[in-house]
Amino acid sequence: MTKPQEPKNPSDGDKPAGEGIRRPDGPTALIDTDYVIGQDNISTRAMGLDLDLHGKVFTISALVILVFVFLTLALQNQVEPIFNGVRDWLTGNLTWVFLSGANIFVLVCLGLIFSPLGRVRIGGPGAKPDYTYFGWFAMLFAAGMGIGLVFYGVAEPMTHFGTSLAGTTTGPDGVRTDWAPLNGAAGNEAGAMSLGMAATIFHWGLHPWAAYSLVGLALAIFAYNKGLPLTIRSVFYPILGERVWGWPGHCIDILAVFSTLFGLATSLGLGASQASAGLHYLFGIPNTNVTMTLLIVAITIVALVSVLSGLDKGVQRLSMINMVMAFLLLGFIIVVGPTMMIATDFFTNIGSYLHYLPALSMPFGREDANFSQGWTAFYWAWWISWSPFVGMFIARVSRGRTVREFLLSVLLVPTLVSVLWMTAFGETAIHQQIASGFQGVQDAALELKLFAMLGQMPLATITSVLGIILVIVFFVTSSDSGSLVIDSITAGGKVDAPTTQRVFWCLIEGAIAIALLLGGGLGALQAAAVSTGLPFTIVLLVGCYALVKGLMSEPRPSKKAKA
Repeated sequence: MTKPQEPKNPSDGDKPAGEGIRRPDGPTALIDTDYVIGQDNISTRAMGLDLDLHGKVFTISALVILVFVFLTLALQNQVEPIFNGVRDWLTGNLTWVFLSGANIFVLVCLGLIFSPLGRVRIGGPGAKPDYTYFGWFAMLFAAGMGIGLVFYGVAEPMTHFGTSLAGTTTGPDGVRTDWAPLNGAAGNEAGAMSLGMAATIFHWGLHPWAAYSLVGLALAIFAYNKGLPLTIRSVFYPILGERVWGWPGHCIDILAVFSTLFGLATSLGLGASQASAGLHYLFGIPNTNVTMTLLIVAITIVALVSVLSGLDKGVQRLSMINMVMAFLLLGFIIVVGPTMMIATDFFTNIGSYLHYLPALSMPFGREDANFSQGWTAFYWAWWISWSPFVGMFIARVSRGRTVREFLLSVLLVPTLVSVLWMTAFGETAIHQQIASGFQGVQDAALELKLFAMLGQMPLATITSVLGIILVIVFFVTSSDSGSLVIDSITAGGKVDAPTTQRVFWCLIEGAIAIALLLGGGLGALQAAAVSTGLPFTIVLLVGCYALVKGLMSEPRPSKKAKA
């Protein structure tokens, strides 16, 4: 397996700074300037440490993050209401922005798939894929949704099923107080299951992967086809021109760093809380902030080892281990659980998802405020805050794919796997309640619902331990993948920056997760994701236009040629 061909960095190679930028031959190259982004880089060796970083982006990002971590840890009691207030205000007033933006991302992806632009090949007409489909899918899936699927695989279907079955309630002012999606399905178990699974799949299907796809595709096209650095600012060259190398570009990259760090911290915090809850459930280990902090520290150390091993040896190997363990657990649930119900409802749930999709996607006139604001708006902000990280990671491993192949694969394959995962785990738990009246899963806290469900099945201890290990390995995969990506952004688009910088960002990710957990728990994690996801939603909407403009200048094979 060969290492993916990285875009030529303007400040690398045999040309000194200021002599020009290496760029692909032909009319599609966008760069016609002598400016070198590497001129802003600080390259030095001090105290045995190699450094090669973008001075402005790295310095501002690092200082702001370090101040945030310090203040959050120093003022734990005072910051919790602030985090909760920020989350509630943003989701309460700007839910329509998140929902509208996510809908536009899906429509843009579909438009590109069916347009002639879908025949454009990442890396140029003669480029060949660097990874097999299995290796490619493993890396993009593990990086994109790993921890979330384990955390919410049982919790979300059961929650939506329960709230839908309970129906709607209103307060004295006539405003709904329930958490049911849409209008619920009061007293109708079949209807509640259909609506609950549709709402779950909605949050894990086309919309989040559309955001990932657009960022990944834009970065890949502008890096591999246009010769620009592999950093978020490059996407905006068609709009900003040479200004992309100045402060407008610096601000875009800094925002991408914040978005990635807080999106990662949200996932790492959720993973730590579930692993801690699982250890308490199985072995009686205290489920406290101390336990979660120690877990984050220990797993961050493991992530450091993976970071130092690099993309091929570290991230890809762990991603494949993730996939194997995840499908072992999934296969166990399918075989031991209600197999026929899972097999038939896989297709039924896809139909329910498509049926309810227009209503669930509606950004205006919603009566289910708790669901659309507390669930959907948070999810869209979380996915969008992850998009720089997942998008850049996917871009690095997607050279040689056509636009159509890229979008179909990144949109449909993870969506179908998510449908299967949620159907297997969610409906097994729902079946336990309907068939035997077991209320343990419904009554358990979110982070314990998985273990409560596994506790009613054979080999409960073994599968629960496997679930904890899966969370931990997904934790490591997300952390080391994120470190590689953030390091690339803060190094001006370099993909081979010194490992010292990757170590720094890996440690920072763990520190942010600890600070947020201690400074407000789940509310703080959600507030961080929402507050960084909002501005990046606007950035992505503008980036859609830049992507289409860039693709239109690319050569496309004829319809008779293989796309």
